Amino acid sequence: MTFFSLLAALLLEHFRPLGHPLPHYQAFWRYAQYIERQLNTGQYQHGVLAWLVAVLPVLITVGVVYFLLGAASPLLAWAWSALVVYVTLGFKYFSKISARIARALEAGDLDTARNALAEWRGLDASMLNADDIARLATERTLESAHRQMFGVIVCFVLLSPLGPVGAVLYRLASILGRKWGSAGSAGQFGEFAARVYYWINWIPARLTALSFAVAGDFEDAMYCWRTQAQDWPDASEGIVLASGAGALGVRLGLAISAAGGRLQRPELGLGDSADAQYLGSAVSLSWRVLGLWLLTLLLITLAKLAG
Repeated sequence: MTFFSLLAALLLEHFRPLGHPLPHYQAFWRYAQYIERQLNTGQYQHGVLAWLVAVLPVLITVGVVYFLLGAASPLLAWAWSALVVYVTLGFKYFSKISARIARALEAGDLDTARNALAEWRGLDASMLNADDIARLATERTLESAHRQMFGVIVCFVLLSPLGPVGAVLYRLASILGRKWGSAGSAGQFGEFAARVYYWINWIPARLTALSFAVAGDFEDAMYCWRTQAQDWPDASEGIVLASGAGALGVRLGLAISAAGGRLQRPELGLGDSADAQYLGSAVSLSWRVLGLWLLTLLLITLAKLAG
C-alpha cells in the first residue's frame, strides 16, 4: 500500500505539478503567523505551545480521515494517502526553475538568471555573477531535492502505519523550522521549532546524503561528508550539500558577491567550479536517487506480498 500510494503521488506530481505559490502552504503559513502573533513573547515554552497548536490539529485531521476512510474501504485510504503525499511534494516545480536558470546562464542572460534565483531563494541576487548564480542554484537544487522530495518520502515510509501523517509532519516541521527557527524569531520562541525539525530531519538527511553517494561518486561524496559538512552553518543541510557536491564532482559554497563585498562561506565538494551544466547534473542525480528508492521499496513490497 505504501509503495503504490507513493508511486501514484509521484506520478501526479510529475505530470500535474502544483502551481506556485501553493495555496495550502499559504493558508497554513497565515495560520502559523496568526499563532505567532498571539503567542510569541520570546519565551521557549511559548514556542513549544505555538508549534503544537500549529501542527497537531493538521496531523490529527489527516490521521483521522485516513483511518475513517480505511474503515470504509482500503482503496479510499490508499487514494487519501496518495493525494496528501502529492500536495506535500514540490520538487518538480523547483527542477523547472533550476532548468530555467541553467538556460539563462548558457545564453549569457544574467538578469533572467538573477531574477529566477531571487524568486526561488527569496533573497536579493542583484550582486551575483554567473559563477555565484551557478553555485547557489546547484545548492538550492540539492537542498530542494531533499526538502521537497526525499525527506517527505522517508517520513511517509517510516510512519506508514499512520497513513500520510509522516509526510505532513515532515513538511510542516520543515516550514516552521525555517520560519520560526531562523534568526529573525524573537528571543527563544523559535528554538523548539528548529530542534524539532533537526531531529525529524536527522535520519532523512543522512539517507539522502548516502543515496547521493551511491548514485554518484561514492568515494568523493563520503570524503566531503566526513571532512566538510560540519563547517556548514546548518549541520543537516551541510551533510546533504557536501555529499551531493562530492557525488557530482563540483565545488560549492565558497565566497559570493554581496552588498558589503564578498560573503565568505565554507567550501563544499571537490573538482570543477559550478556552471550551468551542473544544474542539470544535480537534477539527474536526484532522479537517479528517486529511482533507487522506488526500486528498493518495490522489492520490499513484493517480498511482503510473497510472504
